[in-house]
This record gives sequence, C-alpha cells and structure tokens, in this order.
Amino acid sequence: MTTAVAPRWRRLDPDERRDQILACAVRLFGERPYAAVSTTEIAAQAGVARGLLNHYFGTKRDLYLEAVRTMLFLPPPEEIGPVSGTIAERVDAAVGWLVNVIDTYGVIWLRYAGAGGADADVREILDEADNRAADRVLDVIGFAGTEAERAVAHATVRAFGGAVKAMAREIVEHRTISPEQARRQLGAALVAMLEEL
Repeated sequence: MTTAVAPRWRRLDPDERRDQILACAVRLFGERPYAAVSTTEIAAQAGVARGLLNHYFGTKRDLYLEAVRTMLFLPPPEEIGPVSGTIAERVDAAVGWLVNVIDTYGVIWLRYAGAGGADADVREILDEADNRAADRVLDVIGFAGTEAERAVAHATVRAFGGAVKAMAREIVEHRTISPEQARRQLGAALVAMLEEL
C-alpha cells in the first residue's frame, strides 16, 4: 500500500490568486518605500511567477496604486450604522470605527495615509479615500441637512480627518495615547465641530 504525499501548494481560483498577490504587495509596500520593493520579491512572497503580477496588475506602479487603494478605501461600517441616539453616541460609533481601522492596520495604514508627497496619482487616491471616509462618517451619524449644509459638514469631517491621522501617529508610532483615549478625545472634538455648523 502506498500513501500519496499531499502537495504543499494548492490551486487557487484567479480571484483568490489576485487577492494573495495584492495582500503581499500591501504588506511589503507598507513596510518599505516603493523603490525598496521589487516585483520579484512580491512574486516570491506570493508564491507565484513574476509574470502573473503583470497579468493581474500590469506594472509595478499599477500594483502599488492598487495597494494604496486597498489600504485607504476603508472597510465599510455596515455593522455600526446608521446609529440612533444622541449626537455624541452616533459620533462615538463613527469615531470608534475609524480608531478600529487604525488599531487593526497600524503602521501599514499610517504609511499609506501619508504616502501623498509629490505623486499626483497617490494624492488623487488619498483625496478620494478622504471623501469616502467623510461620507461614511456623515452616514453613520445620520446627518440630515440640505445639500449646502452637507457640503459644509463634509468639509468639516475631511478637516477632522487630519486630526485622525495625527492621532493615529500618537497611537501607533509614539504609543502616547491608547485607542480608547483617542476615541474619547476625537469623539469630543468631532461633536464640538459639528455643533458649530
């Protein structure tokens, strides 16, 4: 009687293979600068031939931009919103969602959130990500107002996003503030900002 040895690899469908490559790229580009990451290394980490990266993503730059989109287009907050209760309770739910993203993705999220620099394509992705996040926060808190009022609220939440990114550095890099403290402080700040609309 013979026993077959199971292969150490398994065949993935194209979507799973693409996701596997992208996950490796997100991690590697999140750990090191763009120029320090090679497509050969990404392919090796993903366990695929280098040509498969080109098949799914095109160039290294295309893969990098997809990694930026993946990290900055925050996961939707379906599980929390819209929320009922006071404005403070609704803001707490929205800010909790943001702080959870920071706490979950940490240094990698921070690297991508600060990736704009002189690169126009990355800045465009960052702007779109900030717009989406502001829309989600307003949806979660159940903002009801005219189109003009929503535009002002949207701009306010986008500005608040700068404080979120600064707080993320305190949580992740400096470890001076806990996620719970950040949630309370950011929540209080956003409530105060929204009350001034």
